[in-house]
This record gives sequence, C-alpha cells and structure tokens, in this order.
Amino acid sequence: MFIFKKHIARRAALKGIGATITLPLLEAMIPASTAWAQTPAGKTPKRFAFVGFPHGAIMDSWSPKETGTDYTMSPILKPLEPFRKHLTIVSGLRNKPAETPEPHAYIEQGWLTCVKPWDFGKADPNSGVSCDQMAVRYVGQDTRLPSLELTAAQGSARLAWRTPTQSLPQEGNPRAVFQKLFGQGDTDQERAQILAETGSILDRVKGQAQRLQASLGVHDRIVVSDYLDSVREIERRVQMASKPDDRALSIPDAPIGTPNDITEYFKLMFDLMALAFQADITRVITFSMDREASMRTYTNLGIAEGFHPLSHHGNNPQKMDKLVQIQKYHAEVFAGFIKKIEAAKEGDGTVLDHSTILFGSDMSNSDRHNNDPLPSAILGHANGKIKGGQHLKYPQDSRHGDLLLTLLQRNEIPVKSIGDSTDGLSEV
Repeated sequence: MFIFKKHIARRAALKGIGATITLPLLEAMIPASTAWAQTPAGKTPKRFAFVGFPHGAIMDSWSPKETGTDYTMSPILKPLEPFRKHLTIVSGLRNKPAETPEPHAYIEQGWLTCVKPWDFGKADPNSGVSCDQMAVRYVGQDTRLPSLELTAAQGSARLAWRTPTQSLPQEGNPRAVFQKLFGQGDTDQERAQILAETGSILDRVKGQAQRLQASLGVHDRIVVSDYLDSVREIERRVQMASKPDDRALSIPDAPIGTPNDITEYFKLMFDLMALAFQADITRVITFSMDREASMRTYTNLGIAEGFHPLSHHGNNPQKMDKLVQIQKYHAEVFAGFIKKIEAAKEGDGTVLDHSTILFGSDMSNSDRHNNDPLPSAILGHANGKIKGGQHLKYPQDSRHGDLLLTLLQRNEIPVKSIGDSTDGLSEV
C-alpha cells in the first residue's frame, strides 16, 4: 500500500506478512475542501448490532414507571443512564408468532425472525430470514465481512438466519474472532497457522505504521495511535487468555483463548465488536450473551445457582432479586460496548451515532416462558433517524415485528415486512 500526504483511500490498510490492520476513518481520507458527507469515504455507514440475552427479564425492574422523556431509569437499565440521550426503551411488545410450546429449544430462533421455526419458508421465501441478514443484503457488501455472529454462551444459539434453512454459526473464542478480524488467509485454519508463525499482528505492520504516522496531521496521528493501542491491548488480553491457568483446574475443558473470568470474557467480546465497527470490517453483528437453558453460575455476583434453575423463580422474592442482579450485570457489561463506540469519532459524529443496536430478549417472564411483553432497548441514532432519550409503551399485543421493521426502515433498508409486522413504529 502507498501512503500519500494529501489523500488516503478509505479502504487503506496496514499490511504485513500474514496480517492486515484496517484503519478507522481519518481526515486524510477526505479530499481537501470537500465536506465529509459528500465523499465516498464519508458516506454515512449504516450499522446494526443485535445483542440478545436469555431468560427474559424481571419486567417490573426493566421497564421504567414513567413514559416519555422524563422517566426514572429502571434498576436493570441503570448502567445505561450515561447514554440516556442515545437510549430508546420500548415496552409492551409481543412476539406472538414465535411463541412455541418448547421455548428453550426454539425461542432464540424467533427473536429476529418473528416466525415459528417449523414455519420458516412457508409464507414466502423470506419467512424465517432474520432481521440482521435482511440488513446484510443492503449493507454487507461494503465491508470485508458481511456480518459477524458471536456468542459468550456455553454452547451455541441460532439467532442469525441467512435463509429459512441456513443459520449462521456463532464464534465464542475471542482469539478466533481476533484472527477473523485481523488475520490473513483463506480459512480460519490458515489464519490461525499464519498468526502462530508470525507472532504479533501489530509487530508485522510496525514499519508501515510508522511511515503512515509520519505522513498524517496531528488529529489523524492521535486517532491512529489510539486505535492501534486498542488493537494491541486486545491482542495482549487474547494472548494472556490462551495461557493455561493453574487456578482454573475446575474447568479443564475451557477452549484456549476464552478467559475464565466471565467479566473479562464479556469485555473482550464487546471490545472486538467495537473494533470491528470502528475499522468498518463489518456493519452487522449478532451477539448472544448466553443461551436459553443456560447453567452458567454468576459467582462473580455471589450467586451460586445455575442461571436456568434460578430463572424458574416461582415469584420467590429472593430468586427474583438474584435475577435482577444478573440482568443488571448484563446491562453493565453491554454499557462498556456503548461507551467504546460513543467515544469512537467518525466523520461528523461517532460510531454510536451511525449505529442501530437492539438489546433485548425473546422471553419476558422466565417463570412462565412467555413472550409478552418483551424487554427491548435501542441504542444509537441511525444517523439521526432514531430520536433517542425516551421510553415508549405500546398497547397490549403490539407487534415485536413492527419494531424490527422500524429499525430497518430508519436505515432505509427496503424491507416490507418481518414476520407478522404490518407497519413501523412512528414514535421511535
């Protein structure tokens, strides 16, 4: 790659043997005397993330008591208070067409499709295609990876459906995700082999990075330096996580590269998501924080019961309080991702400004296994098309599919319906 002082191509990257580091958007990528929004480099990205958690929520602790803009943040969503102006809480929605008699087996498949799994493909060819993959058809060709499917679950979920018969596998190993984003090779196996032979990705592009920095203005040098520092830090943490931990002999089968500490695991996965967006490697991500019927224990919160048994709370106040702790913790680690992309400057805004992020579940009351009303929160402004800063409560049996349709409509994705959707939600 050649670096020119006056202008750098938007797709410029630092390349070394077995490594490619995509660069964030820089001022040097914008031709002189040209407004950012008027350039191909400055074409406003449309990004989507769908972050799902299992076992629903204690809805009295999820939904604020008041509606509109002047509401008191609920206990579970309290960690998102710093991002209030970017936050839209949506209450009262039901995913009726995805309700099944076997919720743990199928409920994840209905969250982004609004269709029962055995009805995929029956109504029309798009019946069962998930919302994220509908977005991929229109924004996925502009990036190296059309989409990224991730999980922190002890076992895989199936959120993303490219076709009614093809779900996309989720990756849960941070090291493998890192190689997918920054390694070079035709296959995951080849990328892993190249990285093992060449060592640090950043070390392979060190010389080119120095030459690039010398050609940039002060602002761009700071942006590139901060970005490469973030890449270095994640690389260090992934390498540390891959080392055997003698203190963790109770889980000897833990995959190499996956931290034993759950908080570090979540942070790594969310930081990788932030980098993928910032470097524009992909514009569509789905992430399962856990899976239905999860037996994970949250000993970091002092909770020894398995997540799934605890979710059958039977209205026991002590069990419900513990579930609120877990659900607030999920919101807390998710908030770290929002903080990262809010701080990432991009053109005339931030990565968060250009994103549409759904944080929620396809289950409501975990003791009853129902889908009504669903916990749903939207972060980001969809390039100014989503208002933010409000709590919206819709009437009984309002459609979850209408919310998914709205998220696509706000980003000018020409999709007519998702599941049983009939129209968008104008208030969002």
